[in-house]
Amino acid sequence: MAGEITRKTASPSSRLDGRVAIVTGASRGIGREIAVHLHSLGARVVLNYASSSTEAELLASELNASSAQPRSAIAVGADVSDPDQVKLLFERAEQEFRSQIQILVSCAGVLDPKYPTLANTTVEDWDKTFNVNTKGTFLCCREAANRLVRGGGGRIITISTSVVGSLLPGYAAYAASKAAVETMTKIVAKELKGTGITANSVAPGPVATDLFFAGKTEETIKRLVDGCPLGRLGEPKDFRLMQSVKLFHFALSRQQVA
Repeated sequence: MAGEITRKTASPSSRLDGRVAIVTGASRGIGREIAVHLHSLGARVVLNYASSSTEAELLASELNASSAQPRSAIAVGADVSDPDQVKLLFERAEQEFRSQIQILVSCAGVLDPKYPTLANTTVEDWDKTFNVNTKGTFLCCREAANRLVRGGGGRIITISTSVVGSLLPGYAAYAASKAAVETMTKIVAKELKGTGITANSVAPGPVATDLFFAGKTEETIKRLVDGCPLGRLGEPKDFRLMQSVKLFHFALSRQQVA
């Protein structure tokens, strides 16, 4: 089993009953836990994936089995760097749930596991990073800005990284792509003023995911763990717990402040 699905009781003020949420990169890691959390609050979720179809379909089955709703989760494959596929992703969500979309969580992302210096970063690797992390977020946010429910309840949440602030060597392309995401999110929040749609960016620190571990030595991992205030790596499930949930609820309910 990909992970344990548990249902917790949420307060009435935090419920998302019936709302439709698209989560990109939802088959694994942080995206998966965000999708599980939104579903636990009553949302109907669209689990987007690029290549991990088995994981996404399994998660959809687990969520549907844990829900009183007959069909509350679907898995939809789409390359977020392709505008036509992003459009079809949103159209599929609306068709399947016969509803406008209320929530977008743009979580799909890539990281070069070679951790090259800027001088050794190839154009191909730079473009791949920006195509998924930045262009993918742009395309999803653009579609959401045109489709999300107006008048309250519309939420756009993008995922950035603490590396934008820590500026670690070897992360030039990744940090630059996510810095662009943060800036874009702040601007779209202002552009959507008056629509009732809010936009926020969440920047996790080091989290124990496949993306994080790829290409890292034990020494590198230990050094990063030593730099964490809690003395450990974050876990994807932390997005369902205490402060992470509070921060996520803040993103779901408040306007981005520039």
